[in-house]
Amino acid sequence: MSDNRKYYYLKLKENYFDEDAIVLLESMQDGILYSNILLKLYLKSLKNGGKLQLDENIPYTAQMIATITRQQVGTVERALQIFMKLGLVEPLQNGALYMSNIELLIGQSSTEGERKRRARLALQEQKALPKAGADKCPPYQADICPPEIEKEIEIEKERERELDTGQPARAAYGRYENVFLSQSELDGLKADLPDKWNYYIDRLSCHIASSGKRYRSHAATIYKWAQEDAAKKAPKKGIPDYSCKEGESL
Repeated sequence: MSDNRKYYYLKLKENYFDEDAIVLLESMQDGILYSNILLKLYLKSLKNGGKLQLDENIPYTAQMIATITRQQVGTVERALQIFMKLGLVEPLQNGALYMSNIELLIGQSSTEGERKRRARLALQEQKALPKAGADKCPPYQADICPPEIEKEIEIEKERERELDTGQPARAAYGRYENVFLSQSELDGLKADLPDKWNYYIDRLSCHIASSGKRYRSHAATIYKWAQEDAAKKAPKKGIPDYSCKEGESL
């Protein structure tokens, strides 16, 4: 019998405890305790995309958090206040709390080998938080700001694909490093589009970054675009040329 359950896990970078917010947190009185509570809250929020809630309608209260973290209510309340000041936790309109930057820490897998990474966009749909990275891009580049979360998701998927299939992971190309091609696909593009392969890779990279669209095959998309462009430039057949030069008549 197949197991279709999903298993969520926390991905911590090796420098997680060297980040300014964590260093400041642990330097406080009871800071190590607060750090432990923070990790437990990250884990509790995984399956809800970073939101601390029992279900869709019941957000966690300080008392509930104290129970699930096995800490005193007063300790939890102080910890939450500190987390908000450090930007580690943000309140939502529905009363729930959101664990900031959770998108970079979420992993998901299944025993079926269907591992996927999804950006947690529910909060943006609710307009409870500003779009990730919106304040990092100059105004004239706002429409092509590279979605770093999507990029990390795709890279992680490629790594897992390599483990699952034994085939080398596709490398990232393009201006925003979000076009994924195998070596054979890249070699084919260079051979078939010798003067245009790099142009089409950058074109697709900008399109993905600005639109957020996903494509099943980046190589196939490039070939499709190249064929469409060639068709537009091809002269129309079967239409007689009735034009005449000055001084001539039909």
